Amino acid sequence: MGKLMRVTYGSAFLVAVDIRKGSPSLGKWFGTEVSAQSKKQVWAPAGFARGFFVLSDYAELQYKCTGIYNSEAESGIRWNDPGIGIKWPISDPELVVLSDKDKGARSLEEWLESPESDNFRF
Repeated sequence: MGKLMRVTYGSAFLVAVDIRKGSPSLGKWFGTEVSAQSKKQVWAPAGFARGFFVLSDYAELQYKCTGIYNSEAESGIRWNDPGIGIKWPISDPELVVLSDKDKGARSLEEWLESPESDNFRF
């Protein structure tokens, strides 16, 4: 599903990665700093993985989605996958706090080998 992302409190670095099989931009990413003050928003169409890194002490992110959330269809791609090469605005990666889901995420290459990735075609 597509997501329109915004920050309503604090600031965060928002990222979208193309994960559509057959796409000429497969594995390419876009990231930008978004804050409550800037009022910027980021649109990630269906077929794009999304992630964020909180830049302030606290942040509130809101998503406007094109579909209904389904936890059984949820997956993840490793935040620091060298095959994607996202340039996160962090000075010490050892200080990154990850959810259990994110800790167990696969690389994009591993994810593309899974049957679930067949649902995301260009």
